[in-house]
Parts: sequence; structure tokens; C-alpha cells
Amino acid sequence: MKYRGMMLGLSVLLLAGSVHAQDVEAIMRYEVYKDASGAELNYRLYLPDGIDNVKKCPLLLFLHGAGERGSDNKKQLKHCIKDVVSYSQNKKEPIIVVVPQCPENMKWVDVDWSAGSNAMPESPSVSMKMTKEVVEGLVKKHKVDKNRIYIAGLSMGGYGTWDAIQRWPDYFAAALPLCGGGDDKMADRIRNVPIWAFHGDKDTAVKVERSRAMIDAIKKNGGNPKYTEYPGVGHDCWTATFKNPEVLDWLFTQKK
Repeated sequence: MKYRGMMLGLSVLLLAGSVHAQDVEAIMRYEVYKDASGAELNYRLYLPDGIDNVKKCPLLLFLHGAGERGSDNKKQLKHCIKDVVSYSQNKKEPIIVVVPQCPENMKWVDVDWSAGSNAMPESPSVSMKMTKEVVEGLVKKHKVDKNRIYIAGLSMGGYGTWDAIQRWPDYFAAALPLCGGGDDKMADRIRNVPIWAFHGDKDTAVKVERSRAMIDAIKKNGGNPKYTEYPGVGHDCWTATFKNPEVLDWLFTQKK
């Protein structure tokens, strides 16, 4: 079966007044979370100007890929974040953006990325558990609209995105899983979650069948997810996706 969703194309319109990559690190706060056991998780936080003057604003949790793991609290800003911040600034819509960094040799979800399928682990990974605690802390501390908490992730973060919405299906208002995979046997849990998934059909790092299986399973369970499969594109399906303002327009209009 061929899969062709709404084709965004690689020649998408760029956002006006984009934030430069080197500026992202400067405008995002350097934070470290420590859980009850003493384990730590680095994360970066974007708090938009004027946040103290708004009633409530949306929050986006972004999960990076395997190549951005580490302890520098910097590499996780490599992809997509500048586009989200540019979107927030250009639209004059305050959006809180939180970008945790998964430690080296750990994963957002403890599964085999090369496998053709996987069952959702009984418990979240250590990194995912701490990430959820970080978000919950931000919700308590800042003026976050609980009906507009979003999640997006690429590659390893795509797996993490599927895992998070399946694990906590009532928590997120919408999700953008890119080139990842989830447990298609649990698709019933997320049939009502607004989802727009993306994958390149020439991806050799994560099988495109992983996204196809999730979309098919959700539809069979009565859901109506969106899916875009890029013809001729390999693993990097995120550059075109996040530079297309239609994607973020869709995401931030979703509400619980």
C-alpha cells in the first residue's frame, strides 16, 4: 500500500524574520532538574517575552534524536527549535518551549529502533519519567494552558512522542511524531489524540513502515490522524516539516 499524505514539499516557505541557530542557545534558559533519587536531567527552556502579562499560554515539549544525547545541555537545540521560536515571535503568540536532553546511552523509550515493531514497555524510561516531571513542574510554576500542552519529537524523539501519548493519552492536546514508531496494538488509546505524523519513504535509519503501521492502526480504531510521507526523502523529514508554518499553525490550534 502506498502512503501519501498532504505533501508539504521540500521547497516550503520560510518563516520571515527567522531566529538564527546561534541565537537559540542564548535565548533559552539553561536548567537542570533533579528528581527525588538525585538523578539529573538537563533541559533548555524558552519563556517568551511578556509571559507575566498573559493569562495562559501553550507549552511545547520537544524530544530530540539520538545524535543529540549528552550532557552539554546544548546539542538538543540543533534541530527545529529555532523554527518554533521564530514562529512564536513572528505570530506574536507566547509559547513556552521545553527541550530536555537525554543522557548518553539512554533513550526516551527503551525499545529497539531497528525492529519492525515493539510493545510499549510497562514503565517509562528514566529519561521520560523525569521529562514528564519537568513538564508538570513548569505547569505549576508558569501560566501554562493545560488544554494546550503539545509534544513533538524526531527519530529517537519520534519514538518518545508515540510512547508519551500512548502512556498519557489525556495529557497532550496534540502530537507531531517524526520518523519514529510506537506500539500499534495500543492504538485505541490514542484514537482521539490529534496527531500529524511524518516520515521519508527512503528512510534507512527508521523503517517507514513504523509510521505507516501506527497510522493504519489508529484509523482502524476509529481515529483520524494526519500523515505526510515525503517521496524520495531519507531520515531527515524534520527540516521541511518545521519550516512549514502550516504544520505549526495546525499544532497550536489544537485544544483538549
